[in-house]
Amino acid sequence: MSAICRFIHAEKANFTIVLLCRVMKTARSSYYAWAAGLEVREARRRADMALAHEITVIHIASKGTYGVPRVSAELRRQGRPVNRKRVARLMREHGIAGHTRRTGRRSLTKQDPGAAPAPDLIGRDFHADRPGTRIVGDITYIPTA
Repeated sequence: MSAICRFIHAEKANFTIVLLCRVMKTARSSYYAWAAGLEVREARRRADMALAHEITVIHIASKGTYGVPRVSAELRRQGRPVNRKRVARLMREHGIAGHTRRTGRRSLTKQDPGAAPAPDLIGRDFHADRPGTRIVGDITYIPTA
């Protein structure tokens, strides 16, 4: 609908709005409602650009680490109350993303460099003459003292 209204707006100097709306199969009220919101949409776009600039400044000042929650909180601290969803939309549209921390999980194959290796009680001989005589397991993935 917006593309049709933009076309009608561009061609209204050459043709009447009534004719353009009839040819494009659009209600005149729809065109006039769209035209009435032009100034509001332009003001909103300018406000979004100014806010995006502020978000970029905050993001750069944080060395690229702040995401949506922290940027929103910083804007509120500066006296600029803005909805978190608007900040998220602007950051997404401008390709601004915060740095996420890694989780505290440990690798299963990495050993603690300060820990002594466990003693080899069966001498690497895993062959058992009878069932249940040599039972082994690995619990190195469980963090212990």
